[in-house]
Amino acid sequence: MKSDVPRNPGIDVVRGLSIALVIVHHVAIRIPLRKTLLATVLPVRLLNALTSNGYEAVFVFFVVSGFLITTNALGRWGRLDAIDLRAFYVRRAARILPCLVLLLSVLSVLHVADVRDFTIVNARQSLPRAVLSALGLHLNWYEGHTGWLPGAWDVLWSLSIEEAFYLCFPIVCVALAGRALFVPALVLLAASLPWTRAALADNEIWQEKAYLPGMAAIAVGVLGALLVRRLRAPRRWVVRVLGAAGAAGIGSVLIVEDLWWRVLGNGTMLLLTVSAAALVVACHWSARDGTARLVPGTAWLMSFGRLSYESYLTHMFVVFGVVRVFSATHAGLAHGYLWYLPALAGSWLAGMLVARFFSIPCEKALRARWSRAPARQALVPEP
Repeated sequence: MKSDVPRNPGIDVVRGLSIALVIVHHVAIRIPLRKTLLATVLPVRLLNALTSNGYEAVFVFFVVSGFLITTNALGRWGRLDAIDLRAFYVRRAARILPCLVLLLSVLSVLHVADVRDFTIVNARQSLPRAVLSALGLHLNWYEGHTGWLPGAWDVLWSLSIEEAFYLCFPIVCVALAGRALFVPALVLLAASLPWTRAALADNEIWQEKAYLPGMAAIAVGVLGALLVRRLRAPRRWVVRVLGAAGAAGIGSVLIVEDLWWRVLGNGTMLLLTVSAAALVVACHWSARDGTARLVPGTAWLMSFGRLSYESYLTHMFVVFGVVRVFSATHAGLAHGYLWYLPALAGSWLAGMLVARFFSIPCEKALRARWSRAPARQALVPEP
C-alpha cells in the first residue's frame, strides 16, 4: 500500500468550475443573464458561455471522475486486475448512498406535500417510479422515455451514469485489465462519443442523458489515468504546454461552441473531453513533481471542487429559493445578475453543511462498519 498524497488543487479547481457552471446554468434558465444590464457592457457570447454550458460541465466532471477513480484504484491495489471488488463497492456505496438516500427522502416528502418546483406533475411519471429509477441507476433512461422530471430530481441523471460506471468498472478491470484488449476497448469507447450522440438525435432528452456518451467521457478520464501510470512525467515545459492546451480546448468549446459544432458536429464533445483529460493529466503531473500552484483567484473554485458531490445534489434547493425571493422582490431582470452570487454562495454553503454534518460522518461510519480493515484515507480526492 502506497502512502497517501495530498489533494490536487488543480483537479479540485476543474471540478469546482464544473459545478459552478452547472449552478449558473440552472439560475440562468430562470433569470437570463443576457437580459440583465450586464448585456450592455459584456459580449452576449461571453454571457452565453457563462450560462449555457451546464451540460458540457457535466461531461468535464465525467472525465475527472474516470481519472480519479482509476488513479485511486491503481494506487490502492497496484494493478486494475487486482481490484478488491468488495472494498471498491464499499468505498463507492459509503460515499454515494447517504446523500442519495437523504435527497430522495426529502424530495419524496416535498412531492407528497405538493410543494411547487418539487412536485412531479407529468402524468406519465409517478413518485414510486422516480425513486426506483434513481436507486436503480436508470433515472436518465426514465426521463428519456417519460419527459423531464422537476429540477431537483433531474440532476440525478448524471449520477445514474456514474453509478453504472462504478458498478461495471471493477468487474471489467478484473476480467480484462491484464489483457491486450483492454486499452483498445477503452479507446474505442472514448472515440465513440460523437457517433453515439448522433445516433440518438431523434430523442433530445435521451441524446443528452444516454449511457454511452457519458461512459465515453468517463473512458477518456480512465485513459488519462493509465497514461500517467505508464509514463514518467515529462519536462516541466511540456506539462505546462499540455495544461495550457487542455484549458484552451475547454475554453474554446465553452465560448465558441457554435463554431466548433459547425466544423466537428458531435465531435465537439470529444474535443471537450480530450481537452479536459489533457488539463487533468497536466495537473496530476504538476502535483507529482511538486510544481503545482493554485492560480490566483481560484481558491473558491478549489473549495467548491472539494464539495462538488454535496453541492451538486443540493444546489437546486438553493436555486429555487433564490429565484423565489427574486420574483417576490418584483425587481425586474435589469439587476438579475446580482442574484447569481447568492445562488453560488448558498450552494457552496449547503454543500459544506451536508458534507460536514452528514455525508462525511456517514461515509466514515459505513466504511468502518462494512470494511474488513479500518478505513483508509483516499489517495487522491474521489468524486
